[in-house]
Amino acid sequence: MYKNLEHLLQEQKNVKVIESSIEYTDYVSLDLSSSQTDKLDLNLTDAAIFEEFIENHLSKNNAKVAFGGYMEPRNLYRRSTVFKNEITDERNIHIGLDLWIKAGTAVLAALDGTMHSFQNNTALGDYGPTIILEHSIENVTFYTLYGHLSLESISNKEVGMSVKKGEIIAKLGSAPINGDYAPHLHFQIIKDIQDKIGDYPGVCSKNEVPFYLENCPDPNFLLKIQ
Repeated sequence: MYKNLEHLLQEQKNVKVIESSIEYTDYVSLDLSSSQTDKLDLNLTDAAIFEEFIENHLSKNNAKVAFGGYMEPRNLYRRSTVFKNEITDERNIHIGLDLWIKAGTAVLAALDGTMHSFQNNTALGDYGPTIILEHSIENVTFYTLYGHLSLESISNKEVGMSVKKGEIIAKLGSAPINGDYAPHLHFQIIKDIQDKIGDYPGVCSKNEVPFYLENCPDPNFLLKIQ
C-alpha cells in the first residue's frame, strides 16, 4: 500500500533533533506570533534581550526547551531585507519548527540519511550555518534542514557522507553566527528540495502558504512533542 510522507513520518518512533538526554516532558510551547509579540512589546531586534526573554520563559515553566512556530505569522523578520524588498511580498509565515535552547547544545540527525549539502547563510536574519540531510523511507525521499548552527558544525563535512539517527551532526550557534537570533534550532522537513543547496526558504509569504503547507509538512508529525 502506498503511504504518503506524512504517514511515514508519523510511523517513526523516538525521534529527537537536539540533546538526547532532554525528555519531551521538559519542553514548553512558545508563541511568537505577531499578535503575541506585539502584546508583549518585545524587542525582536536585540538578540540578547530576546535570549533573556526565552530564558525567563523556560524558568517560569520549569522547562529546558521552548518549541513552536510552524505556520506562525511573525514580526520577527521585519528587520531584514532577506524577507521583504521592493520586489517580493513580505515573507513572515514560519514554515519550520523552532527549538529554543542555549548555544552549544548538540543537534542530532532526525533519521538515518546522507549529507545533502551545507552552507553558511550569512545575511542578517538568515540561517547562518545550515545542514540539509537526505532521507529515504520505503522509497520516499525527503530532506531535513537544520539551521542556526555553529560555524564549526559545517567544517569537516562531506556531501554524501552517511549519518545515523541520533548522531550528533552539529551544535547550536550564538547570535553573531546564527543570523543574529537568540540561540535555537530551526528544523524543517522538505519534500522537494528543487535545486537548493545548503539553503531552503524557512519563511514564506501569505500567497505561498498552500505550496509550502504541501512541500514542508509539520515537523511534529516526526517529533511528536506533546
